[in-house]
Amino acid sequence: MENSDVLGSSTAPLTWHDFLQRMRDPSAAEFVKSIKSFIVSFLNNVPDAERDSAAVQEFLGNMETAFRAHSLWAGCSEEELESAGEGLEKYVMTKLFTRTFASLPEDVKVDEQLHEKIALIQQFVRPENLDIKPTFQNESSWLLAQKELQKINMYRAPRDKLVCILNCCKVINNILTSVSAKDNPPGADDFLPVLIYVTIKANPPQLHSNLLYIQRFRRQTRLVSEAAYFFTNILSAESFISNIDARALSMDETEFETNMESARALLSGLSADNNVLDQSDQNAGPVPGADTSDAKQSFRSNRPPHPATQPNLSVASTETNIKNEDQYSKSQSSMEKIPSLSDLEHRGASMLIKEDSISQVFQSFPYLYSQAGDLTVGDIEELLTNYKRLVIKYICLAKGSGIDNPSPPLPNNEEQTLPPEFEFNTESEAASAGEPIDETQKDEPIDETLKDRVEDSSVLPKSLESDELKLKENEQLSSKGEEGS
Repeated sequence: MENSDVLGSSTAPLTWHDFLQRMRDPSAAEFVKSIKSFIVSFLNNVPDAERDSAAVQEFLGNMETAFRAHSLWAGCSEEELESAGEGLEKYVMTKLFTRTFASLPEDVKVDEQLHEKIALIQQFVRPENLDIKPTFQNESSWLLAQKELQKINMYRAPRDKLVCILNCCKVINNILTSVSAKDNPPGADDFLPVLIYVTIKANPPQLHSNLLYIQRFRRQTRLVSEAAYFFTNILSAESFISNIDARALSMDETEFETNMESARALLSGLSADNNVLDQSDQNAGPVPGADTSDAKQSFRSNRPPHPATQPNLSVASTETNIKNEDQYSKSQSSMEKIPSLSDLEHRGASMLIKEDSISQVFQSFPYLYSQAGDLTVGDIEELLTNYKRLVIKYICLAKGSGIDNPSPPLPNNEEQTLPPEFEFNTESEAASAGEPIDETQKDEPIDETLKDRVEDSSVLPKSLESDELKLKENEQLSSKGEEGS
């Protein structure tokens, strides 16, 4: 696959704040009225997938045409006009998100069924079940692709969700390319099985609704080129997983059903353990003077989920038993076999995928996000590929060995300074920004702080709310001007 302009126009650097600034201009009052009128009208209609998609596509097209003819964008480049269209799509779809995303009962039902099926299959599926060649099997590296796909529900805008899918696909494609012979690059028959496997292992929430949302509300003129290719592949992966059976996994029927029943038993056991713990919370009785409802809610929301790979807990297990077992384990530590490098790597890989901010783990390795053109030595492609694979292995091994913040040794005991493009902002800055990392952007800094996390789908980002207030002020100024005239 070519690496040239993966998203076409959809990867033009987004000037989201530039769009908001232009909308604050008094001359944009008519645009503001049109946008707000469309949003109000749309929200008053009963959900209808085809009609809603057509309405959004038509409105975005008409508004972009109007932008091109308006003095606010006079003399602007094609890239700036594309950014205005991206900003419009982001603003409108953020406002309409709760009305358009997973708004139909049938879509919600498919989401639940697909998520449950994947949860079962991921307990026993192996790369060889999908005919993935041994040469391409690299599960520790695939963790990065899984992590990108799992970010999809952190964003509201169709483009931002699409970027998560494209980042996942590019990670897979780069891994496959790095282990392929130069005269025999990986093709679709190599790529799709790995994407299916990564999707199963990631089990992203509401996958079906996310794909439909992108399909319906991403501007069709921008869903082109390699973006369209990768998106078609994720649609194929979803279809394959939805219809997966024994034959699809190269298993006989008996083995497949046995594996499915074992997975159901495992997941049911974990669910039962959660119920037992919840029941024990209730039986413990209230603390004098405490608000029990708030306390139980807080406890449940902060309790980490049971890992899918953990064995069932006995109902009779108590805190004392757990402490005794822990002490016994420590006393036997000197007799235990020293784990191999492979064991450490797999243990660290499992811990790594659970990290909330994976980029911060890797930020001490600036070349992990470098492009070949940034280096000046020979054999650039091979060197960069090997370096990336080495970093991933090192982080996984360090995690498996109990090192919380692994970093490379620094020369002369001096503190290493990262290039400006790899610096990270504070958590408060992260919460107020609004775009995902587009790893396909060759010239843009990879900044994990540019996120618009969906903590509550009914609450819009502060930047949008403050912008809306200023848009209202523009309307008032405009109306006063009309009255005066």
